[in-house]
Amino acid sequence: MSDITEIRWHGRGGQGVVTASELLAEAVLEEGKHFQAFPDYGPERMGAPIRAYTRISSSPIRQHCQITEPDAVVVLDPTLIGVVDFTEGLKDQGVLVVNTRLSPIELRRKLELDKGKVFAVDATRIAMDTIGRNIPNMPMIGALLRAIEVVGKESMCHEIRNRLGTRVASEVVEANIEAFERAYNETKEG
Repeated sequence: MSDITEIRWHGRGGQGVVTASELLAEAVLEEGKHFQAFPDYGPERMGAPIRAYTRISSSPIRQHCQITEPDAVVVLDPTLIGVVDFTEGLKDQGVLVVNTRLSPIELRRKLELDKGKVFAVDATRIAMDTIGRNIPNMPMIGALLRAIEVVGKESMCHEIRNRLGTRVASEVVEANIEAFERAYNETKEG
Protein backbone atom coordinates (compact mmCIF):
# COMPACT_ATOMS: atom_id res chain seq x y z
CA MET A 1 0.00 0.00 0.00
CA SER A 2 3.00 2.33 0.21
CA ASP A 3 2.75 3.20 -3.47
CA ILE A 4 -0.61 4.95 -3.01
CA THR A 5 -0.76 8.68 -3.61
CA GLU A 6 -3.70 10.28 -1.78
CA ILE A 7 -5.05 13.67 -2.83
CA ARG A 8 -7.70 15.69 -1.02
CA TRP A 9 -9.47 18.45 -2.94
CA HIS A 10 -11.17 21.46 -1.32
CA GLY A 11 -13.44 23.95 -3.02
CA ARG A 12 -16.99 25.17 -3.29
CA GLY A 13 -19.93 23.68 -5.13
CA GLY A 14 -19.89 24.69 -8.78
CA GLN A 15 -16.10 25.07 -9.11
CA GLY A 16 -15.53 21.62 -10.57
CA VAL A 17 -13.92 19.97 -7.53
CA VAL A 18 -15.56 16.60 -8.14
CA THR A 19 -14.92 16.80 -11.88
CA ALA A 20 -11.22 17.54 -11.27
CA SER A 21 -10.90 14.57 -8.93
CA GLU A 22 -12.59 12.25 -11.42
CA LEU A 23 -10.69 13.57 -14.45
CA LEU A 24 -7.35 13.01 -12.75
CA ALA A 25 -8.40 9.49 -11.80
CA GLU A 26 -9.54 8.68 -15.34
CA ALA A 27 -6.25 10.00 -16.77
CA VAL A 28 -4.19 7.68 -14.55
CA LEU A 29 -6.30 4.77 -15.78
CA GLU A 30 -4.98 5.53 -19.27
CA GLU A 31 -1.48 4.93 -17.92
CA GLY A 32 -2.45 1.57 -16.46
CA LYS A 33 -2.69 2.70 -12.84
CA HIS A 34 -5.46 2.03 -10.35
CA PHE A 35 -7.59 4.78 -8.84
CA GLN A 36 -10.46 5.86 -6.64
CA ALA A 37 -12.25 9.19 -6.90
CA PHE A 38 -15.20 10.22 -4.78
CA PRO A 39 -16.84 13.36 -3.35
CA ASP A 40 -17.66 14.24 0.24
CA TYR A 41 -20.17 16.99 0.84
CA GLY A 42 -23.15 17.78 3.00
CA PRO A 43 -26.03 19.91 1.80
CA GLU A 44 -25.47 20.05 -1.94
CA ARG A 45 -25.75 23.66 -2.96
CA MET A 46 -23.82 26.03 -5.14
CA GLY A 47 -21.08 27.75 -3.17
CA ALA A 48 -21.04 25.35 -0.20
CA PRO A 49 -17.60 24.02 0.85
CA ILE A 50 -17.01 20.51 -0.47
CA ARG A 51 -14.22 17.97 -0.58
CA ALA A 52 -13.31 15.27 -3.03
CA TYR A 53 -10.68 12.56 -2.89
CA THR A 54 -8.42 10.82 -5.37
CA ARG A 55 -6.28 7.76 -4.69
CA ILE A 56 -3.74 6.61 -7.26
CA SER A 57 -1.67 3.43 -7.15
CA SER A 58 0.20 1.01 -9.38
CA SER A 59 -1.64 -1.85 -7.66
CA PRO A 60 -5.27 -2.42 -6.68
CA ILE A 61 -6.55 -0.14 -3.89
CA ARG A 62 -8.36 -1.94 -1.11
CA GLN A 63 -9.19 0.89 1.28
CA HIS A 64 -12.47 2.73 0.83
CA CYS A 65 -12.57 5.67 3.24
CA GLN A 66 -11.99 9.39 3.38
CA ILE A 67 -8.42 10.60 3.07
CA THR A 68 -7.32 11.98 6.42
CA GLU A 69 -3.53 12.06 5.86
CA PRO A 70 -3.12 13.23 2.27
CA ASP A 71 0.09 13.35 0.28
CA ALA A 72 -1.32 16.40 -1.49
CA VAL A 73 -4.08 18.93 -0.85
CA VAL A 74 -5.53 21.03 -3.68
CA VAL A 75 -7.54 24.16 -2.78
CA LEU A 76 -9.66 25.58 -5.60
CA ASP A 77 -11.19 28.50 -3.70
CA PRO A 78 -8.96 31.08 -1.97
CA THR A 79 -11.89 32.19 0.23
CA LEU A 80 -11.44 28.92 2.14
CA ILE A 81 -8.14 30.23 3.55
CA GLY A 82 -8.81 30.82 7.24
CA VAL A 83 -12.28 29.22 7.01
CA VAL A 84 -11.42 25.55 6.44
CA ASP A 85 -8.37 23.83 7.93
CA PHE A 86 -7.38 22.20 4.67
CA THR A 87 -3.85 21.48 5.95
CA GLU A 88 -5.25 19.13 8.61
CA GLY A 89 -3.52 15.77 8.37
CA LEU A 90 -1.20 16.83 5.54
CA LYS A 91 1.88 14.63 5.71
CA ASP A 92 5.16 16.26 6.78
CA GLN A 93 6.51 15.91 3.24
CA GLY A 94 3.11 16.68 1.73
CA VAL A 95 2.26 19.09 -1.04
CA LEU A 96 -0.19 21.98 -0.78
CA VAL A 97 -1.45 23.53 -4.03
CA VAL A 98 -3.64 26.63 -3.67
CA ASN A 99 -5.52 28.91 -6.04
CA THR A 100 -4.38 32.29 -4.75
CA ARG A 101 -2.84 35.60 -5.73
CA LEU A 102 -0.46 35.23 -2.79
CA SER A 103 3.07 34.03 -3.41
CA PRO A 104 3.92 30.60 -1.97
CA ILE A 105 6.01 32.30 0.74
CA GLU A 106 3.15 34.66 1.69
CA LEU A 107 0.75 31.72 1.73
CA ARG A 108 3.05 29.65 3.95
CA ARG A 109 3.29 32.58 6.41
CA LYS A 110 -0.46 33.19 6.40
CA LEU A 111 -1.15 29.51 7.12
CA GLU A 112 1.74 29.29 9.59
CA LEU A 113 2.77 26.14 7.75
CA ASP A 114 6.22 24.81 8.55
CA LYS A 115 6.11 21.50 6.71
CA GLY A 116 5.89 20.17 3.18
CA LYS A 117 5.95 22.04 -0.10
CA VAL A 118 3.66 24.93 -1.00
CA PHE A 119 2.60 25.77 -4.55
CA ALA A 120 0.50 28.74 -5.62
CA VAL A 121 -1.18 29.77 -8.84
CA ASP A 122 -3.82 32.35 -9.69
CA ALA A 123 -6.18 29.77 -11.20
CA THR A 124 -9.13 32.15 -11.02
CA ARG A 125 -7.36 34.65 -13.31
CA ILE A 126 -6.30 31.88 -15.68
CA ALA A 127 -9.86 30.47 -15.83
CA MET A 128 -11.31 33.93 -16.50
CA ASP A 129 -8.68 34.62 -19.19
CA THR A 130 -9.14 31.31 -20.98
CA ILE A 131 -12.70 30.08 -20.51
CA GLY A 132 -14.33 33.31 -19.34
CA ARG A 133 -15.80 31.77 -16.18
CA ASN A 134 -14.55 31.29 -12.63
CA ILE A 135 -14.28 27.52 -12.83
CA PRO A 136 -10.70 26.90 -11.68
CA ASN A 137 -10.64 23.10 -11.82
CA MET A 138 -8.60 22.70 -15.03
CA PRO A 139 -5.95 25.20 -13.97
CA MET A 140 -5.72 23.49 -10.60
CA ILE A 141 -5.16 20.10 -12.23
CA GLY A 142 -2.29 21.73 -14.14
CA ALA A 143 -0.90 23.18 -10.91
CA LEU A 144 -1.15 19.82 -9.16
CA LEU A 145 0.70 18.05 -11.96
CA ARG A 146 3.41 20.71 -11.74
CA ALA A 147 3.73 19.91 -8.01
CA ILE A 148 3.58 16.10 -8.21
CA GLU A 149 3.90 13.88 -11.24
CA VAL A 150 1.06 11.44 -10.78
CA VAL A 151 0.16 11.34 -14.49
CA GLY A 152 1.69 12.62 -17.70
CA LYS A 153 0.54 15.91 -19.20
CA GLU A 154 -0.35 14.16 -22.47
CA SER A 155 -2.59 11.65 -20.70
CA MET A 156 -4.29 14.48 -18.83
CA CYS A 157 -4.89 16.54 -21.99
CA HIS A 158 -6.26 13.46 -23.74
CA GLU A 159 -8.68 12.82 -20.88
CA ILE A 160 -9.82 16.48 -20.80
CA ARG A 161 -10.55 16.29 -24.53
CA ASN A 162 -12.23 12.92 -24.12
CA ARG A 163 -14.48 13.93 -21.23
CA LEU A 164 -15.36 17.47 -22.26
CA GLY A 165 -15.49 16.77 -26.00
CA THR A 166 -18.86 15.06 -25.67
CA ARG A 167 -20.36 17.87 -23.59
CA VAL A 168 -19.13 21.22 -24.91
CA ALA A 169 -17.96 22.89 -28.13
CA SER A 170 -14.41 22.22 -29.31
CA GLU A 171 -13.43 25.86 -28.58
CA VAL A 172 -14.41 25.37 -24.94
CA VAL A 173 -12.45 22.12 -24.76
CA GLU A 174 -9.35 23.83 -26.15
CA ALA A 175 -9.83 26.76 -23.75
CA ASN A 176 -9.79 24.25 -20.87
CA ILE A 177 -6.60 22.66 -22.25
CA GLU A 178 -5.06 26.13 -22.45
CA ALA A 179 -6.08 26.81 -18.82
CA PHE A 180 -4.53 23.51 -17.74
CA GLU A 181 -1.26 24.21 -19.58
CA ARG A 182 -1.01 27.84 -18.44
CA ALA A 183 -1.39 26.87 -14.80
CA TYR A 184 1.14 24.07 -15.23
CA ASN A 185 3.63 26.68 -16.48
CA GLU A 186 2.70 29.51 -14.08
CA THR A 187 2.59 27.57 -10.79
CA LYS A 188 5.22 28.73 -8.32
CA GLU A 189 6.80 26.83 -5.43
CA GLY A 190 7.92 28.33 -2.17
